[in-house]
Amino acid sequence: MTHRGSLPVGGSHTTVIQRVLERRADKHTTTEEGTTATVAVMVRVLPAPKALLVFADPRLAQRIEQSIAPGLLDFELLWDEEEAVRRLTAEFRAVILTDSLEFIRKLKVRREARTPFVIYVAVDEPAEREAGLVAGADECVGRRAGERELGARIATARRVVELESVLRITLEENRALSATDELTRVASRRFFGKHFPREVTRTARYGRALSLILCDIDNFKTINDTSGHAGGDDVLRQFGLRLQEPLRAKVDWVARIGGEEFAIVLPEVGYQGAREVARKLRALVSHTPFNAQGKPLKVTASFGVCGFDLVPADDSKTAERMLKVADAALYRSKRDGRNRVTAAQGPGREQKTR
Repeated sequence: MTHRGSLPVGGSHTTVIQRVLERRADKHTTTEEGTTATVAVMVRVLPAPKALLVFADPRLAQRIEQSIAPGLLDFELLWDEEEAVRRLTAEFRAVILTDSLEFIRKLKVRREARTPFVIYVAVDEPAEREAGLVAGADECVGRRAGERELGARIATARRVVELESVLRITLEENRALSATDELTRVASRRFFGKHFPREVTRTARYGRALSLILCDIDNFKTINDTSGHAGGDDVLRQFGLRLQEPLRAKVDWVARIGGEEFAIVLPEVGYQGAREVARKLRALVSHTPFNAQGKPLKVTASFGVCGFDLVPADDSKTAERMLKVADAALYRSKRDGRNRVTAAQGPGREQKTR
């Protein structure tokens, strides 16, 4: 628990929640070289983009097929535009090559979340190329273009759609990772910082109870020293699972807010109920040994509770106050010998229990 010392001084816009969580956060940096290498690996392992070739001119279609290097695109050749639209609706194709302006216009009016990269193979006149771009094509190439130019433009289309795929995958993964702690699979520190104040606001609006429990694995440095970091990770994973055992599914939630520190949010639960939950959690942790790299290990944890039987309305500082009170109660449990629960009924008196 990294509790000792005063909170760092921040700007007026920095909340207590932000400062407490920043104090607990592990600092990780991402280098530009690391990011570039990650993108390169992702691009390398992506399968060939799926493509549709939609042509009215059979000889031109044959030329285009011959210009696609083996493995460059996973393509299918179609003559019927309506069938091509049906295929694209059933399964997204990242690249479209066509000699039909009308087909490009049909693609442009579709309202889909993802749009393909469209190459228009045009008559060589500038007006025809301009018409292709106006219709919605991303790239135009002349019918008399050489094999090398055709191949280069198709390869460029592949690079564009690959980078788009990497960006989409990365955004989806980052969205999930920002909400979930990768090691323990409970909610992340960022998720807690964003959603706990919202939970407080919602509870206050409806005049309901709400409680917050903070807990910290006792002597976690000793666990790492004796069982190694792999053993410490084993304990953290199991700890996250145990915290969820007595909780209500899809109502109560757990977040990892520091290295070995967790928060449990209990909507619709007041002071007495939260104290009982904390007692159960303490027993669940201490009564059954953990498995650290195949060896049994006794683990204990300390708990601090802040419970409101009725969350006060129109108080923007309630979330910050709850975190401060629960944090102080947790500090009291650690100071008084660990492996215990200290509870406070809102910002007020403390009551220590085992």
